[in-house]
Amino acid sequence: MLTDINPKLPMRNRTITKNFYLNRLDFQEFGSVDYDGYLMLKKDNIQIHFFEFKALKPKENCGQVYIRVDGIEKFHQLLLDNGTSIHPNGSL
Repeated sequence: MLTDINPKLPMRNRTITKNFYLNRLDFQEFGSVDYDGYLMLKKDNIQIHFFEFKALKPKENCGQVYIRVDGIEKFHQLLLDNGTSIHPNGSL
């Protein structure tokens, strides 16, 4: 049976992406190799992989990933505590 999924998402800037996920969303780096133009992050039981795509235009990108969580209230509070902007439609 399938047990997890590891989405590969485009990123325009590795440093900005890494900083946001580590410092705002409380992810950690995955693995010990620092690949140029590639980033692997983890939180709890999930991994997200990112590949460099400098020409990415977010308003034209239709990619989506659902990450399901238990204890959404705790995660929501973590985002607030870290000063993460939350879309107006994202209130609990």
